[in-house]
Amino acid sequence: MSTVRLSTTSYVVLGMIAMRGPSTSYDLKRAIGHSVGYFWHFPHAQLYSEPKRLEQLGLLEVEEEDDGRRRRTYTITDAGLSALRSWLAEPTDQHFELRDVAEIKLFFNELAAPDDIKRLAQDQIKQHQDRIAEYEQMQERFGHESAISRRMVTLGLGLEMEHAALRFWTSLAERAERGEFEA
Repeated sequence: MSTVRLSTTSYVVLGMIAMRGPSTSYDLKRAIGHSVGYFWHFPHAQLYSEPKRLEQLGLLEVEEEDDGRRRRTYTITDAGLSALRSWLAEPTDQHFELRDVAEIKLFFNELAAPDDIKRLAQDQIKQHQDRIAEYEQMQERFGHESAISRRMVTLGLGLEMEHAALRFWTSLAERAERGEFEA
């Protein structure tokens, strides 16, 4: 296994199965959609192909139904848990990655009409307000559940980032309203 490279998606799959217990690819898709999917995006098709690959590497075991939907339920192996724990223990040298289409559009603002910048800022304000409300509801709903309290720590970072983005776009909207982006 030492020559096999595991991706971040590999570790997400291993980690989710380690935390949740036996899971189908559909279970993973739902669980990720309600957790790490808020800050780590990847094609959901990978949640169907990656567990098969990890099984071939001996990091997951699979139990397949003989009839019906023939669901494949994956369980982490000792080798999979060891690989996950080794990855968790490693420091990361990767810088924070932000992939934001609105930021790309803003970069090209001098080619846009001033009203386009105003609309972009207003739309972003609404989106960040909505995400803050969603995160605060999650915090209120799940914040006191001791079984998941350690997982909720990432929600705090998400809220901080959303508040920072909201401050930025609000300031930008004010600047656009003052005419700072007029030719």
